[in-house]
Amino acid sequence: MPRFSANLSFQYNEYAFLDRFAAAASDGFKGVEYLFPYALAPAVLAEQLKRHGLEQVLFNAPPAGKTLADMASAWERGERGTACLPGREEEFRSGIEQALGFAKSLNCQRIHVMAGLAPADVSRSVLHATYVHNLQWAAQLAASAGVSLMIEPINGRDMPGYFLQYQSDAHAVVNEVGSEYLQVQMDIYHCQIMEGDISHKLRTYLPSRKVGHLQIAGVPNRHEPDRGELHCAAIFDEIDRLGYTGWIGCEYRPERGTAPHATRDGLGWMTR
Repeated sequence: MPRFSANLSFQYNEYAFLDRFAAAASDGFKGVEYLFPYALAPAVLAEQLKRHGLEQVLFNAPPAGKTLADMASAWERGERGTACLPGREEEFRSGIEQALGFAKSLNCQRIHVMAGLAPADVSRSVLHATYVHNLQWAAQLAASAGVSLMIEPINGRDMPGYFLQYQSDAHAVVNEVGSEYLQVQMDIYHCQIMEGDISHKLRTYLPSRKVGHLQIAGVPNRHEPDRGELHCAAIFDEIDRLGYTGWIGCEYRPERGTAPHATRDGLGWMTR
């Protein structure tokens, strides 16, 4: 049976952020993930994990910024990563170092590294070379910390211009970088929008052991996995059959939004 982690940036939004840990634990989750931790002290987050018996499964490296304050506000400024952006290597390295510090404090083994939005005036070959070079540096640093870095293809509808959009491209980058500490974060929602054929994609990539994290949401509206065109029960059966034992992040927005108990009342798909 798959192990599901609650995504506290998407779920339990009827609660203040720090109260979401307790809500997730009370609904049976053993792991949590979220986008960014940088607005809070690591000790505050670690206390919530300890108090509620939760594992920190994943979080994102800063999307930009050289200082902690800049990193904490970069997403709201429209930043979506710097890994592929030439001229911002120093910023990228500062973010990775900060993320690894948080990972140590939170005992987290996975960090998602966002590629960035591709500038129209820079060739794809230059962006690719920058991306690979940055990831090689980052993977070497992550290896010394025992942390795995994730790269995730993201669909161009939700995030127009994102550099990495296809599973095959992500796996090609992982192979080029050549580190066991760089893996693919396969989000089934993004994959369905860009490529479809989910069962075949799972059969192609999960046996490689280069998929370090999965995420799920319903398509097309990013609600509960059983709302929309995906047959989530069949997908979970296929994941089990292929021997995947990692986490599956619930990166979806409850259909009832921030209504009281919106997340809890929508978890029927998981208990089934």
